[in-house]
Amino acid sequence: EAGPVPSAAPFLRDKGTRPDLRAQRGDTAIPPLKYASWVLLRDLVAGTPFVCGPDASLIEVAVGMASAGHGSAGVIEGRSLVGVFTERDLLRAVAQAADLEEEPVRRWMGRDPDVFSPDVDAYDASQWLLESGYRHLPVVEDGVLLGIVSLRGLLAAVLASIEDE
Repeated sequence: EAGPVPSAAPFLRDKGTRPDLRAQRGDTAIPPLKYASWVLLRDLVAGTPFVCGPDASLIEVAVGMASAGHGSAGVIEGRSLVGVFTERDLLRAVAQAADLEEEPVRRWMGRDPDVFSPDVDAYDASQWLLESGYRHLPVVEDGVLLGIVSLRGLLAAVLASIEDE
């Protein structure tokens, strides 16, 4: 079973005024950013996520990710998300001379990933990614993987929402 959805307490705040990270670093000349409407993770997952089984070979998953234009794959066993395999995992496997044809993804994936509700907004998800160091965020609803939001996707959503204001 996938990891629990992180507590909303540290991430969910009033949707009106967001703290400005630049101002928190001491630049008080920058006013806080205001966001009237915010993008939810639900808005950033579209289509079918790229998934594989835990016994798929590294090369199979790498080719599939490249063909689909994805930087990550959800690893599904039965109906549960058991891991996330990313470009960084592939790089680590190559650097350690893994046999890409024979090695299963399960040996290289991130296990029991943290997952997020589709109702978390892009700002809060971005903060979590900054704090955790992850680059991919699995979005799960009712135990079903809806998609994996990338750091790039979140950045695009944040910038678009600022431009809209």
